[in-house]
Amino acid sequence: MINSGFEIRNASLDDVQQIKDITLEAFMKYRELAATDYPLAALHETDEDIINDITNNLVLVAYINGKVVGSVRVSVDGETAYLSRFGVSPDFQNLGIGKALMNLVDINMKVLGVKQIQLHTGAKIKSLITFYYGRGFYVDSTNKDRGYIRALLCKDYD
Repeated sequence: MINSGFEIRNASLDDVQQIKDITLEAFMKYRELAATDYPLAALHETDEDIINDITNNLVLVAYINGKVVGSVRVSVDGETAYLSRFGVSPDFQNLGIGKALMNLVDINMKVLGVKQIQLHTGAKIKSLITFYYGRGFYVDSTNKDRGYIRALLCKDYD
């Protein structure tokens, strides 16, 4: 039985390897669901990339018993933010971790005065589109610049 008593905090440099592992696990699944062989940047990032994000952006981790089981990264540029590298370990999905991470992102965006947050995701991945719609996102546009249909999703903050 999995204890779903998770906590969320800002990532620290001690979390780099676990964030890298979660990102790799999540984006291997994403690549499979998107049915693409496009070389996703998330599958090739270095420790330095993650350290840079932790140092310069909002990076949140969800953890259970000291183990990182989910993470998300958000870069803020004025009143606009971009969400990336969102993932929850498949072993810990459907426990509310993703929703909790997104709720904390929303709180942070409001505190920072962000008016809109954006992200890209595979337009044909029903589970992701449904998840993001449930969090208040909408499809702004789609493109095939990476060999599969990607949707630009946006969420406006009042």
